[in-house]
Amino acid sequence: MSDNDATKQVARNAPIELLILLEEILRNHRTNMLLVTMIITLGSSTARKRKRGGGRFTPEVMIEAIPAHVKQLDRLVRLSDRSCVDNLRMDRNTFGRLCRILRDRAGLVDQKFVTVEVQVAMFLSILAHHKKTRVVGHDFMRSSETVSKYTHMVLRGVLTLHDIFLVKPEPVGDDCVDFRWKWFKGCLGALDGTYIHVRVPIGDAPRYRNRKGQISTNTLAVCDRQLRFVYVLPGWEGSAGDSRILRDAIIRPLGLKVPKDCYYLCDNAYANSEGFITPYKGVRYHLKEWGHGSHAPQTREELFNLRHSKARNVIERSFAVLKMRWGILRSPSFYPIEVQTGLIIACFLLHNFIRTHMEVDPYDELVGEHEEEGYGSDHDDTVVPTITTVAPTPLWTKKRDDLATAMWANGTNI
Repeated sequence: MSDNDATKQVARNAPIELLILLEEILRNHRTNMLLVTMIITLGSSTARKRKRGGGRFTPEVMIEAIPAHVKQLDRLVRLSDRSCVDNLRMDRNTFGRLCRILRDRAGLVDQKFVTVEVQVAMFLSILAHHKKTRVVGHDFMRSSETVSKYTHMVLRGVLTLHDIFLVKPEPVGDDCVDFRWKWFKGCLGALDGTYIHVRVPIGDAPRYRNRKGQISTNTLAVCDRQLRFVYVLPGWEGSAGDSRILRDAIIRPLGLKVPKDCYYLCDNAYANSEGFITPYKGVRYHLKEWGHGSHAPQTREELFNLRHSKARNVIERSFAVLKMRWGILRSPSFYPIEVQTGLIIACFLLHNFIRTHMEVDPYDELVGEHEEEGYGSDHDDTVVPTITTVAPTPLWTKKRDDLATAMWANGTNI
């Protein structure tokens, strides 16, 4: 082949090789751009995660924090009963029982980094000390979102167990030797209401304003002789009209079922009707009216009122122990009113659980002799208005008279 022919052949092949080279360059460019795009995407995603949570919730960091979490829980519920009671309002055995029943009956389960024990401990810390979620999160080394999440989960679990935690009262029998109760055969306990302060939107404030001008919710409750609650109804407003309607509904058997021939002790805001025995009106009643040095009862009505007051004081002591135990009941919280109502019920239910399973309740002693004898009562200002639409029944008026006569016949020793 001549030189001219070789030159022509190279000239014909040059465009093909150039095209191949250009194609290779473009392919490499697309690959490089794809890699660059992936790197940019991953980098921006990591930056967003760090911006939201500061990188605290990565599995590696959580795993490294587990020993500190375990140590914190040990300090609360495994070192001593005193520490557990101070922080969670129950001893170690009762705390373990509560966690077990919430697992078995309410369906709480261990999460990847938060056990049921930690969930319950955070919830009890909020109830006991009225701490905000940020404070509890700091104590347990969790985020506020985590604390809020499990607070609502445990709350729902506790509320589903109301049929287990609420007690069934036993009437006073003929063999009762307690001088406070032996006069009231068939009595199931005492009934009354108490104010619990809440926080509501400004527009709803008038409906929740009580007679003292405070924003609160009226909570109607029934307790037995062991200061355990039988019936709880929170969440009704402080206005007089609503209270009267509600009280009428509760007095009727439709609201609170009372076994035949049994009854609850109530104050004069109620009517002396079926299932409810009240003191005589116009006669000394409150224990502080019988203070030290006052003369002894002079009539059967006075003697009945004094013994009625001593027995019914159990409901005031129950409220006192309840509010001393749970700090969240002593001041308004920032939860929505529906959640606040649920927390109030949970406090009553957990109070019952503690009273049932703890051998010694330290808050009994803290109530003191003054509360035991009826001083410091909040009943100078009645929680709800007097019932006017439910009239006393002759049968139960006679029953009260018979009790008063029997007491008087047995002497005035009080």
